[in-house]
Amino acid sequence: MATRSYPRARRVGQQVQRTLSELIRREVRDPRLGMVTLTEVRMSSDLSHAKVYYSVLGADAKLAGEILAEAADLLRGPLGRSLGIRHSPQLHFVQDELIEGGARLTALIDSAVREDRARQDDDEHDDSDDADSERYDSDADDDDHDDDSDRRGGDDAPATSR
Repeated sequence: MATRSYPRARRVGQQVQRTLSELIRREVRDPRLGMVTLTEVRMSSDLSHAKVYYSVLGADAKLAGEILAEAADLLRGPLGRSLGIRHSPQLHFVQDELIEGGARLTALIDSAVREDRARQDDDEHDDSDDADSERYDSDADDDDHDDDSDRRGGDDAPATSR
């Protein structure tokens, strides 16, 4: 069943994201938290629940999730007052795996490109070695040909009898 998108829920979700990111920065003073980025907030249609997607830089993501879950009840009051709404939504923090997945894909692509370039460099190096060996082989053939002409009398001119 597809979820419907309600314009008011989207607008409130965007406002919750802005306000909540500021509240986390100001109110949650746990040094284990690291740098938290709220990537998206999805509101339920009745605005009673907010699913808050986050990513963390410089800390353990699971630990950050636990810290945010503990702080959720403390953040609810200031969030409701700041938004000016009667009932503040329950906050559910979910780690955003899209950023990590994107970083993994980028690393895989970079690795594949490096391997491809190395393979191309090896092929070009092998081709130049083959060309060098063919050139040396043709020089050797020319030397053999010169030896035959020396035995006949020097040049390729027909030998004259006296």
